[in-house]
Amino acid sequence: MSLYKQYPINVQNTLTSQKELFTPLSEGKVGMYVCGPTVYSDVHLGNVRTFLSFDIVFRYLTFLGYKVRYVRNITDVGHLVGDADEGEDKIAKKARLDQLEPMEVVQKYTNGFHDVMQLFNILPPSIEPTATGHIVEQIAFIQQIIENGYGYEVDGSVYFDVKKYNEDHPYGELSGRNVEEMISNTRELAGQDQKKNSLDFALWKKAEGGHLMKWPSPWGEGFPGWHLECSAMSTKYLGQDFDIHGGGMDLKFPHHEAEIAQNKGCNNHGGAKYWIHGNMLTVNGRKMAKSEGNGFTPEELLTGNHKLLERGYSAMTVRFFMLMSHYASTLDFSNEALQAAEKGYKRLMASVSLIDKLAEPGTGAIDKAKSDALKGGVEKAMMDLSDDFNTAKAIASLFDVSSKINIFYQNPSELAQIDKTTFEEAIELFKGIISEVLGLQNENDDAQDGKVLKGVIEVLIELRKQAKFAKNYELSDKIRDDLKAVGVQIKDEKGGEMSFTID
Repeated sequence: MSLYKQYPINVQNTLTSQKELFTPLSEGKVGMYVCGPTVYSDVHLGNVRTFLSFDIVFRYLTFLGYKVRYVRNITDVGHLVGDADEGEDKIAKKARLDQLEPMEVVQKYTNGFHDVMQLFNILPPSIEPTATGHIVEQIAFIQQIIENGYGYEVDGSVYFDVKKYNEDHPYGELSGRNVEEMISNTRELAGQDQKKNSLDFALWKKAEGGHLMKWPSPWGEGFPGWHLECSAMSTKYLGQDFDIHGGGMDLKFPHHEAEIAQNKGCNNHGGAKYWIHGNMLTVNGRKMAKSEGNGFTPEELLTGNHKLLERGYSAMTVRFFMLMSHYASTLDFSNEALQAAEKGYKRLMASVSLIDKLAEPGTGAIDKAKSDALKGGVEKAMMDLSDDFNTAKAIASLFDVSSKINIFYQNPSELAQIDKTTFEEAIELFKGIISEVLGLQNENDDAQDGKVLKGVIEVLIELRKQAKFAKNYELSDKIRDDLKAVGVQIKDEKGGEMSFTID
């Protein structure tokens, strides 16, 4: 049974700057497009947070019973260094520096991206198209824009005419910017610049000599502009009008603004009805950036191998930590916050584990108020999620239910007063929210046990080193022999170092 009529969703729509009732274009169906990564480097935590935010949107819509087509692209051409219209393609630059073919770079970092998404239990999209796989569609899109009078070609490159477009449509409607103000605040074009206006952006760029990634087109050999791919692919897979377009707040301008202009310039349709943007990450109150020295990779976060981290944190702890903040708010990383999230995550998952150990509900005199309170707690979490996918509030509501589960375990007489049907429905919903919507899983106990075992062995080896250094050979031999007896072989290396293997 579909739940979407029972739990109507309100969405903060960037396009209108208002929270609106979510009404999909086709009842029971949702089309969603999210800007994916440019695959020229390892995934950073900002990416993880963005894709986790839309993982929740995807999961919750599906949980409510919507049939969701989720499209998330891979940018493998056209994204130039500095996000501008001039300069080297980010992937081509990486290929040149590493002496690889561009598609080797694309494959390597696409694989890495998928690995990180899987690590944090972020579901794959329904469709994951690539920019290079849709060159034909992008060329057709440009041709239509030119035919409609909003594009012009100069020496093999094609640009979008923002001033001409703004005569018929409001350029800047998503970001709230004014064209005339933007022009007045922009430097004059240099004489050699091909653009009519400083705000014009590339739809197609001529490939200069030595450019690695290029395709034939009606305007000569070249490559598509960065903004174009998302317009072409969202239109192909979701139609000229669809429900949700998402991405990081940093993409609002110019990338998403340009998408809307391209869509209207091509087919007079703006694309998405609802635009959703996630916010950025900070570390101890400062923006996360390589230049600040405070940016760390998912691997560093998990291992603790970074000067700002006291220790490593599990993938589920990090996921839970990110969910404790609303997607549109700034998320600040700190060891204290991560450690608090770790405790909260374990506490919530412990209550899930207790469910199978509970006594039979409803064996005593039923207390309707208590039964309704249990049901109401879970329904509150659903209403929190329906309020612009507010995972932070939903988790707080789930903790209220978690506390009741702990009481039921410690005092079976309390559980005896809960109506059995109400209990079963509430618990099913409680578990579903945690696993299917929030995507939280119990940590791999075997992996955790292995990590602890390795740590214990290393401590014993260090004690053996100290014993040998102190010439306490009796203790040194005892540690070696006792470890051997339980299947751990110690090998003495050069320079007093030791290694071990487990049989």
